Amino acid sequence: MKAVSILGSTGSIGCNTLEVIDFLGDYKVVGLAAGSNIERLARQIIRFRPEIVAVKDEACAERLERELSILGLSKHPRICFGEEGLTKVAIFEEAEIVVSATVGFTGFIPTLRAIELGKRVALANKEALVVGGKLILSAAEKSRATILPIDSEHNALHQCLKGEKISEVKRLILTASGGPFRTKTKREIESATVEEALNHPNWRMGDKITIDSATLMNKGLEVIEAHWLFGLDQEKISVIVHPQSVIHSMVEFIDGSIIAQIGVTDMKHAIQYALTFPERRRGCLNSFDFRLYQKLTFEEPDYEKFPCLLLAYEALKKGESMPVVLNAANEIAVEAFLNRKIRLSDIPKIIKSVMEKHKVEEIKGVETIKAVDSWARSEAKGFVERFSVNKQFD
Repeated sequence: MKAVSILGSTGSIGCNTLEVIDFLGDYKVVGLAAGSNIERLARQIIRFRPEIVAVKDEACAERLERELSILGLSKHPRICFGEEGLTKVAIFEEAEIVVSATVGFTGFIPTLRAIELGKRVALANKEALVVGGKLILSAAEKSRATILPIDSEHNALHQCLKGEKISEVKRLILTASGGPFRTKTKREIESATVEEALNHPNWRMGDKITIDSATLMNKGLEVIEAHWLFGLDQEKISVIVHPQSVIHSMVEFIDGSIIAQIGVTDMKHAIQYALTFPERRRGCLNSFDFRLYQKLTFEEPDYEKFPCLLLAYEALKKGESMPVVLNAANEIAVEAFLNRKIRLSDIPKIIKSVMEKHKVEEIKGVETIKAVDSWARSEAKGFVERFSVNKQFD
C-alpha cells in the first residue's frame, strides 16, 4: 500500500484523485487538506480514514469536529488548520506521495516542504512553480524528489518526452480549449458576466481556474510551469487553440516529427499516471472513441482578445520576481471579478499595471517571494478599487 496525502481534497482534482485511489485499491490515504467545505471533507474522512487533516482556520476545525461526531466517527484524525496545518499534511511522515491540488499561492510552501523531504509530488498546483520554480527545482535536485505533473497539458508532455532527449526538442506545444469566449468579440468579452465566464465548454473546474481559462491566463501560467518542468525557454514553448480538447499537448522534435498525447477529456487519466508512474495500470475511464470526433481543429491564440497570455510570456522573459507579481495580481483581480467588483476585461489591465510598477528582484529565498507577493497583492487591490469606483481604466 502506498501512502498518499492530498492537498485540496474537496476540489475537483482532489475528488478525482480519491476516485482513482478507490479504483486502484492499493493506495492508502493518510492525509487530507481542504478549505471550508467541511461537509464534503467529513464524508471523505469517514470513507478513507486519514490520520491527519487540515482545514482553513480554527472555526472550520471546530465545525469539522462537530460534523464528525454527528456522523458517529469514534476516532477522529488529528485536525490542524491554516498554512501551518496544510504544511503538516504535506510533510506527514507516512506520506510517500503528496498530491498538491490546492489553488493559488497558498500551495507553494507546503509543496516546497514536501519536495525538500524527497517525497513524490503529483503537482496540480501550477502556481507553486510559477512563483517558486527556482527554489522548487533546486530543492528537488538536492532531495532527489520526483515531480510529476497532473495538469493534463504537462502530463501529456511528460508522456510524449518519455525516453526522448530534451536536446532534440524543437518546441513544446501546449493546447488550449480557448475557453467560453473563443468565438466572442472583444466587446462581448468586456461585457461578460461571471456566469458566462464560469461556463467552460469542455472542463468542470473550480471558479478560479475556470476564470483563468476564460482569460487564457491559465495557459500563460502553464507556459511558465512548462519552462520549469522541462527546462526550455519561452521561445520553445508555444500555445495553440484546440477547441475539442482531446489532444492534450504535443512535442515537436528537431527532425520535424511531432508526438501528441490523445485521450478522453477527464483528469483521472493524468492523476493515475502521476500516482503509478513509471508503471501503467488499467484505468477507470472508457477508451477514447475516435468516431465521436470527425474533425480536430487548431487556431492561433488571439492575443488582442486575450492579453493575459502575452503578459505571462513577458513575466517569464523578465524572470526572477516578475512571475510572482503576475500570479499575485491575477489572483486578486480574479477574486474581484468573481465578487463583481470589476469587469473580466479589467483583469489583464490590473495585472499589467502592477507589473509595470515592479522592479525585478532576484529570488534569494522564500522570504523574497513572500515579500514580493504581499507587495503585488496590495498594489493590485489598489487598482481594483480604482476600477470598481471609476468603472474604467485611466
